[in-house]
Amino acid sequence: MDTSVIEDIGLTQAEIKVYITLLETGTSSAGPILEKSGLQNSVVHRALNSLIEKGLISYILEGKKRIYKATDPENFHDFIEKKIKRFDELLPELKKKQQLAKISTSAEVFKGKRGINEMYMTLLNSGGKEYNTFGGGSEVTYDVMGEHWWKSLHTKRIAKKIPCRQVFDETIRKFGDELNKRPLTKIKFLPKEYAQLQETIIIKDYVGIAIFTENPYGVLIKDKIVADGYRKQFEILWSKAIL
Repeated sequence: MDTSVIEDIGLTQAEIKVYITLLETGTSSAGPILEKSGLQNSVVHRALNSLIEKGLISYILEGKKRIYKATDPENFHDFIEKKIKRFDELLPELKKKQQLAKISTSAEVFKGKRGINEMYMTLLNSGGKEYNTFGGGSEVTYDVMGEHWWKSLHTKRIAKKIPCRQVFDETIRKFGDELNKRPLTKIKFLPKEYAQLQETIIIKDYVGIAIFTENPYGVLIKDKIVADGYRKQFEILWSKAIL
């Protein structure tokens, strides 16, 4: 008899042998099962206990001796249904893990002004619906990349019909006020003490951190969870900034 299907639904070879032995004998104590199955004593007793837990055999006591009996083979349907129910309870957690695994993540470093430019172009080409930034200052705007580069960047953004909300500091109030006159642009300001040498950009599932030191470089992270975290930080700053 091919019993592989029983093994497929979760029984061990020992459990299958013990169960079939009991089907053939009707009722039996452990001794005859041990003799007929050819299994070791400890293996037989483990199999008997696990089959009881699975509801596939039962026993009665005759004095101190257990007399075992196989339940109706149709009880395998109940056994399978219990497995399906347990799996269905686990399924949402498995799906969640699958979704996390599907999230595409990556990190890249861009060096020099050309690298910074490439990073910002990647962000603009990400397909995001809103461009959010915070940080930067007068040194970033005027000294490193130059005002013309920043204006050109926003021209490209507006051409792609990407609205922005950005938090600047008061050291670049004039530049921010000029940008505010352009379409799809909202700039708010924090005190000049907020000026810094880096700008953080959040768009879609991306976070770009541009560091405008003497040798500028940028770090581009693609990770939805990270982007959502930075987006929360941006919203806090946006709520505190003023026009």
